[in-house]
Amino acid sequence: MQKLLFGTAALIALAGSAMAADLRVPVAAPPAAPVWSWTTCYIGGHAGWLRAEAKDWIVRTPGNVFFGQSLGGHEADSWIGGVQAGCDYQFVNGFVIGIAGDYAWTGAEGRHDSALEIGVAYHSKVRSLASATARIGYAWDRFLGYVKGGGAWERDDYWATTIVLGTAYTAPTTRSGWTIGVGGEYAFTNFLSGFVEYGYYDFGTREIAFAPQVVGLGPAFADVKATKSVVRAGLNVRLGDPGATIFAKY
Repeated sequence: MQKLLFGTAALIALAGSAMAADLRVPVAAPPAAPVWSWTTCYIGGHAGWLRAEAKDWIVRTPGNVFFGQSLGGHEADSWIGGVQAGCDYQFVNGFVIGIAGDYAWTGAEGRHDSALEIGVAYHSKVRSLASATARIGYAWDRFLGYVKGGGAWERDDYWATTIVLGTAYTAPTTRSGWTIGVGGEYAFTNFLSGFVEYGYYDFGTREIAFAPQVVGLGPAFADVKATKSVVRAGLNVRLGDPGATIFAKY
């Protein structure tokens, strides 16, 4: 009888221990580590250096003795500075897409002596450069590497001078084209990031209409091919609530 009582008590004790183990409070998982996200909009400014090429000034004036021939070309270097704004969206896998627009001022001016005429020089000056682009990149936490591309516009002045007449022709022009580029951006804080990038701009070959500035001269036309290379660095102020741009990584 005693053996039976002891056996029953042992079984009850084992069952109680098992039930207590099942009722233990689960241990909470460690909190998720925050990871920087590029999802937000921004505004900022930039500065850099521009190299412009105005190539293949092909005569297109009807009846001109040099019709279809090249008058030469030139390059121009100058500073560039402007503003930009845009928005980015980061996926959980680290890829980032975005859109942006920028506008910059510059003073890149160049000239060349005519390859066919004596005492004649041709000039160009880039006054402004703008673009509207999309970009795609990959984020390593606070560093973003990206490529970009889209439409571009520039404001140029062209003119021709002669030793005898001075400024004989002028042609202020707005040209459209395309741009591609590559760059990197780093977020110093939740609100401030900086970037460095290279951009290539191609405005193709366009016929430029030159207006005469001297009585007795008729209108003149020339095809001019224009390209630009820009290296720039800038800062962006990132807008919105930084807490809303952080997602969890386990």
